[in-house]
Amino acid sequence: MKQQLLQKIESARTPGFGNLLSKSFDLFKKVWMDSFMHVVVTFLVATPLIFFVYVPFIPAIIKVARDGGTDQIEPNFDFPILSMVAYVLMVFVLIFVVQMITIGITAHFYKVCRIKDLDTKEDAGSYFSYLKGVNFGKVFKLSLANFGISIAAMLLCYLPIFYVMVPLQLMVVIFAFNKELSVLDILSISFKLGNKFWLLVFGLMIVSSLLAQLGIILCFVGLFFTAYFVCIPIYYFYKETIGFVGDTEEFTEDFSTQYSN
Repeated sequence: MKQQLLQKIESARTPGFGNLLSKSFDLFKKVWMDSFMHVVVTFLVATPLIFFVYVPFIPAIIKVARDGGTDQIEPNFDFPILSMVAYVLMVFVLIFVVQMITIGITAHFYKVCRIKDLDTKEDAGSYFSYLKGVNFGKVFKLSLANFGISIAAMLLCYLPIFYVMVPLQLMVVIFAFNKELSVLDILSISFKLGNKFWLLVFGLMIVSSLLAQLGIILCFVGLFFTAYFVCIPIYYFYKETIGFVGDTEEFTEDFSTQYSN
């Protein structure tokens, strides 16, 4: 299957930028409530984990509150070195777990986009369907790869992060529709597709991110509805370059036969 996908990428034509955005607006009208629910689920699951980052500071916060919040209280940085190392490791682990949850829920949103776009009768399943069974291991490895590649890019004076952010963005949508591929194959295809259409995808990411921020106008609550808009242009980009079932409106539950034509 990897070779079939690579051949599709080689023969893919460049989709129209405006056309992708136009279709994205049309689909958003159908999935705006789904977008809201995916953001809420992500928020509810991730927030308790993020809370643990601030647990070590709770005693200091309580002390400041008891002392009336005066400026005379000096912070205490006299922590054992092992405690500091353990805290840093805990923060990295929590960030990693949140990233896993985000990848899994985002992959599910891509699935919902396909269902609403093609008007199929498929059951979308639970929000955590991509975090169950064998998929959990793949999400773990994809998160590890994402984390490692991002850290390596930042260590190289940050400039390479602009290059890798495109393949890393495509990684999730490719995983969402090709769960049977190995993690290495998903990464390989992501970089192949990203390399060929880097400027187009980068532009889509920038413009859709700016549009998603329009939710701030509604007292920030609107962000819960618009945050996942950034995924929709990527969905259509994937559809018009790799596509589903020979680019027809047909659908099958068996992903192994998606590219048999």
